[in-house]
Amino acid sequence: MALSAPQLILAVLAGAGALGAGAVFIGAALAKLRHRALFPGVVANYRLLPDALVAPVAALLPLAELALGAGLIAALFIGGVFALAVGLAAAVLLLVFAGAMAVNLRRGRAHIDCGCGHHALRQPLSWLLVGRNIVLALPLVALGLVWRPLGGLDLVSALVGGLAVALVYYLFNALAALLSSPLSATLLPVRR
Repeated sequence: MALSAPQLILAVLAGAGALGAGAVFIGAALAKLRHRALFPGVVANYRLLPDALVAPVAALLPLAELALGAGLIAALFIGGVFALAVGLAAAVLLLVFAGAMAVNLRRGRAHIDCGCGHHALRQPLSWLLVGRNIVLALPLVALGLVWRPLGGLDLVSALVGGLAVALVYYLFNALAALLSSPLSATLLPVRR
């Protein structure tokens, strides 16, 4: 049975969102694993967990991100209940991250590193990062509901869209980190 144009567009967009978010989760997990000695400190800085849970959460979080990243990529090909479950789990994790950032921003603790996995560019918390996580979670919520098998050019479109989502995410992170760095004053035009 052929898909209607709206069904196909939604399926391609959801697939692109899943692939892009999958790449982001895998990249963040690998960065956290590379810096696993520092990551417990990042988790502790949020001051949301009892001390006894910091080390286990710091150890398990990169593994969960790896599994969710791989699951999001696989969901494009598997679909069904699997796509729904992994999409919702990834969206929930992104929203938990957004909530943790929002709590600390409300506490006046914007100076702490977000722990997003990009330690080359330290990123203090900001409402932009909270919004970024919410926007990234939106297509994942719909993934299982709009998933359809894709083939040919539709699959290529989803792959290219996923690459674009991941690149825009990393570009956003780099710009946000640069704007919050001490160098930002030298990068912005002088106003008279």
